[in-house]
Amino acid sequence: MATYIALLRAVNLPSHNKVSMADLRAFVEWLGMENVKSVVQSGNLVFQCAATAPAKLEALLEAGATKHLGLTTEFHVRSAKEWASIIAANPFPAEAKSDPAHLVLMPLRKAPSAAAVEELRAAIKGREVVRTNGREAYFVYPDGIGTSKLTIALIERKLGTTGTARNWNTVLKLGALC
Repeated sequence: MATYIALLRAVNLPSHNKVSMADLRAFVEWLGMENVKSVVQSGNLVFQCAATAPAKLEALLEAGATKHLGLTTEFHVRSAKEWASIIAANPFPAEAKSDPAHLVLMPLRKAPSAAAVEELRAAIKGREVVRTNGREAYFVYPDGIGTSKLTIALIERKLGTTGTARNWNTVLKLGALC
C-alpha cells in the first residue's frame, strides 16, 4: 500500500462546489482507498491504496466525484514521497518558521515554463514573492493573502496551468498524516 495526498480545487466556496468531508471520505473509501482522512474543510485527503501513478488517481477521483457526488473539480494528487520532497524543497524556510499562514504552496497540474514564471513575476504588483520547483509553486504573501492582487486567477493565467493553494500550516499537517 502506498500513501497519497489529494487536494481538491475550489471546493466549499460560498457559492459552489459544496461537499461534506464525511461524504468525500465515504466516496474515496467506496473507490477502494483505505485509511482515508481529511484535513480542514477545503478538500484535503490522505489515503492509502495500491501504488499507482498520481495522474491515474487524479483521473479516477475526478470522474468518480462528478458521477457520484455531482462535484466537478480537479484533484491534485501527490505521493507521500513527493510530499516529503515538496516540504524539503521549500525555498522559504525563514517564512515557514516565522509566518507559515502567509507561505502558500500551490500544486500545479503541469510544470510551468521558465518564461511563464518570469511573466508571473513581472505581473506581481506588491511584495509577494514566487518560486517554482517542477509542478509546485511557493508563494510568500508578506502583507496578507486576502487583499493581495496576486490571485489564483492571475497565477493560473500567467503560468498556463491550473492549481490549488494551501498555506504552509496545512501542508505540514498533511505531511504529518503521511
